[in-house]
Amino acid sequence: MARERKSGGLEMWHYALLGIPYAALLIPSIYSRDTPELFGFPFFYWYQFAWVILSAGLTGIVYWRTRS
Repeated sequence: MARERKSGGLEMWHYALLGIPYAALLIPSIYSRDTPELFGFPFFYWYQFAWVILSAGLTGIVYWRTRS
């Protein structure tokens, strides 16, 4: 049995999650520094790598919410 979908409103809030990584990495001045370090890696590198993992999680959430 197929689920019925409502368009617009709060039913589509999960699509906004896809914009979070984009916004977080859009302005390099936020993360273009050396400190704090994590396991010897400068902030510049581990911040971007953390967003790779977070983006995968957010994409999974959006997939889970929109699958038929």
